[in-house]
Amino acid sequence: MHQGYEGRVDFLTVYIKEAHPLDEWQMGTNVEEDVCYRQPRQFDDRLAIARDFISRFSFPIPLLIDGIDNRVMNLYSGWPERFYIIDPMGIIRYKGVPGPFGYHPEEVEAWLRENVGESTLSETTSEAPTA
Repeated sequence: MHQGYEGRVDFLTVYIKEAHPLDEWQMGTNVEEDVCYRQPRQFDDRLAIARDFISRFSFPIPLLIDGIDNRVMNLYSGWPERFYIIDPMGIIRYKGVPGPFGYHPEEVEAWLRENVGESTLSETTSEAPTA
């Protein structure tokens, strides 16, 4: 989706607190995918995890890091994951339901098709990486 709308839509990811850290609620898939981290207690810890993610997964979308006070996460009710479409004037045009059950990239893609136009890729994908 990011590639198909590149140059017409700015994509941005905000890394918030860990949803499944080692020291809280670890998931088996985290172990299988070797993405096991403790819940960051300092901003530098969160920064290190974000850098590791970008490096290991060649993540192409700009990644902002929420402060350790979780201000952005709380303001946007982003835990554990959530999509928003915000127009250039700062108006929220689409607000997805929090994931994992409300995490629907295909809804974002449908909104973009209707409001921005077709993707430039011949075949789009509804899969989006998560942080």
